[in-house]
Amino acid sequence: MAIGEACSPASSAERERRIPQPNRFLARQPILNTRSEVVAYELLFRDGWENRFRGESHAATLQTLDQLMSMGIESLTHNQLAFVNCTRQALVDRLVTLLPWRTTVLEILETIEPDAEVMEACLELRKIGYQLALDDFVPRPEMLPLVEIASYVKVDFRLSDATTRRDIYRMTRGSGVSLLAEKVEDQEEFNIARDEGYEYFQGYFFRRPKVFANREIPPNRMNYLHLMVALTRKPLDLDEVIRIVSLETSLCYRLLRLVNSPLWAVRNEVTSVRDAFILVGEDRFRALASVAASCAMGENRPSALIGLSVERARFCELLAPLVRENPSEQFMLGLLSLLDAMLQTPMESIVQTLPLRAEAKAALLGATNPAAIPLCLIRSFETGAWGSCASRADAAGVSEETLARLYFESVQWAKDTLARSR
Repeated sequence: MAIGEACSPASSAERERRIPQPNRFLARQPILNTRSEVVAYELLFRDGWENRFRGESHAATLQTLDQLMSMGIESLTHNQLAFVNCTRQALVDRLVTLLPWRTTVLEILETIEPDAEVMEACLELRKIGYQLALDDFVPRPEMLPLVEIASYVKVDFRLSDATTRRDIYRMTRGSGVSLLAEKVEDQEEFNIARDEGYEYFQGYFFRRPKVFANREIPPNRMNYLHLMVALTRKPLDLDEVIRIVSLETSLCYRLLRLVNSPLWAVRNEVTSVRDAFILVGEDRFRALASVAASCAMGENRPSALIGLSVERARFCELLAPLVRENPSEQFMLGLLSLLDAMLQTPMESIVQTLPLRAEAKAALLGATNPAAIPLCLIRSFETGAWGSCASRADAAGVSEETLARLYFESVQWAKDTLARSR
């Protein structure tokens, strides 16, 4: 083929059709220890890497890996471990060595058989420094060679019963692997897994606490809730906000730390709540004060819960103009969406105290009205429910690329903001 031919528009378009285009739909799910502290994240891809790699060329696989690196694994995981699904091809061709070995745990899919070629690759990768995790583990004798070199065994709590889990425990006992329970969705399941010897947990048990229908909001959290209520009112009553913040030293401290952080580029040190309002403006002040209150309310709760609420708040705020919703209201809805878990109180009781419009209250209670579109999208993102996410995004007229960009921006913003609020 001549050089001019290779550079022609027609051949370029044809080449693009032949090589599958990389997908930018990626999210993360936290992995917690027995103290509900985040120790790692699993990175979730649309359709999973199995579909992306199956039957495709090395070039397409390399493009996908290269794209993952360009997204910045470290920024997505806050420099903690990243659990990444990989296929047989990615293992035996050592393609996964493109990922940083210090912070990457290679998840070996349940469809991979430990034949000689796979075992050779896994042993070499372990020697380099990668940790291995066996995904959706089923106790079969032929899996023993992988158990002996793995660091983690992941067990799906939705698909396994107590008998299967006892078999897994007996098979892995003495091997040095850590048991990781997947899809743990409530506190009861977390307690069962912990009692069975599991050290790590994946799922959203930390945001689905057991609450009682008539439980009242804890008295020591009422000032924080009063502040969030005041911040939803328009026009903002600054004197009332200052009065509430002044009653709580921790709130005042957090708010002033946020305002004085490099994020807001304030030239002179801010030493009062009123100065903070004047310097950053009403909308940003609402956001900062809301984050400070959220962090205070989330004390003694898993840090992942606070991080998730701030990520949601920023995502909803950024998406709001694209779905014709109010950014300030959407920021507050994202932040309030996990308030039931923070306060251990039913959301039905909480929304009664909030001066939100009826549609916004309904969104917090799980409705699928227009005000709930950003919340529904971020929830789908968090769980890797790509089908639901894609259909909602299509209905709202928002592209996948835009959603992915806003998600990454939200994760980074939450990380930077929370670093200054504690």
